[in-house]
Amino acid sequence: MARKVGRRGGNIVTIHDVARHVGVSPMTVSRVINGEKNVREETRAKVLASVEALKYSPNLAARSLATQDQARIGLMYSNPSVAFLSELLLGILEETSQNGTQLLIESCDGPEGASVALERLKLSGCDGVILSPPLSDSTRVAKILKDMGMPFVGVAAARPATDICSVSIDDFKAAYAMTRRLVELGHRTIAFIKGHPNQYASQLRYEGFESAMERAGLTVEPQLVAQGYFTYRSGFDAAERLLGQKSRPTAIFASNDDMAAGAVANAHRLGLEVPEQLTVVGFDDTAMASSVWPELTTVRQPISDMASMSVRLLVDQIRAHRAGRPFEAVREVRDFALIERQSSDTARGAPEAAPAEA
Repeated sequence: MARKVGRRGGNIVTIHDVARHVGVSPMTVSRVINGEKNVREETRAKVLASVEALKYSPNLAARSLATQDQARIGLMYSNPSVAFLSELLLGILEETSQNGTQLLIESCDGPEGASVALERLKLSGCDGVILSPPLSDSTRVAKILKDMGMPFVGVAAARPATDICSVSIDDFKAAYAMTRRLVELGHRTIAFIKGHPNQYASQLRYEGFESAMERAGLTVEPQLVAQGYFTYRSGFDAAERLLGQKSRPTAIFASNDDMAAGAVANAHRLGLEVPEQLTVVGFDDTAMASSVWPELTTVRQPISDMASMSVRLLVDQIRAHRAGRPFEAVREVRDFALIERQSSDTARGAPEAAPAEA
């Protein structure tokens, strides 16, 4: 028999009190409050009756029960960088917590496995989806979502179609600017660690590097370009190849902070001082950039801000979809910035560098 629970001494009733009162788990109460469908009607009725009897009304729960217009969105990811995902999730959670939007999270093994994960989201009552790279650049995933009639937004999409909502930076310009800064610091032998080949941003960042080198009259030596996969380990391994050559580079530009951190670790293993003997720079400005020593000079991609904006765009799109109104796709390009920390310095024997432009 269910145990009776009441409010005593002005104590606030919690979700656990409601669960004990009904004789179910707190997770079941949460599902009912959030309007999820995978709960028996008899149980749902008991939980709602208990919520009313105990006067259980936390802000989000009260809002959820009062309206059926609440959006439920999904985050789909297939990204090897934990640091990037952490920043992305932080921005999404901050935004959803402010407007009461519910968040569902699904992972998949690249665009090829997206259809199964998207079906799971649809069955969970998902109203729209946020796609992280490489999914945000996948025409296959975009087609599946369009066929399902589900609104979606791509985050950090390097080549979004004109009819798709997206939030990103200009990866080419950002990599170009960082390479120009390395040239200003007097570096002439600059190595580059490419990002994962399944992400279009990897190509744009390499092209930005290549273009800046060409403008400076410098040659991109094939032996100074290494393939990475946006993971710490791939950066470590790539740096091992780059630094194991007879003529070492004076600077390494890695396509994300995880790989740059791996490159710094390999330099330490070889007894090289960073930045006195080797400059290492990254891309993204995730928490990883300020968690290693020396802290990384990097390109700041406002991931958390981009994630928050993607939630707002998606909710607007969902509302338009429900109302049967057309929604014009928005392609938002955010500003990037060069963040100079301790991992970069003038090249050995080069003159003192001028400050970088903001």
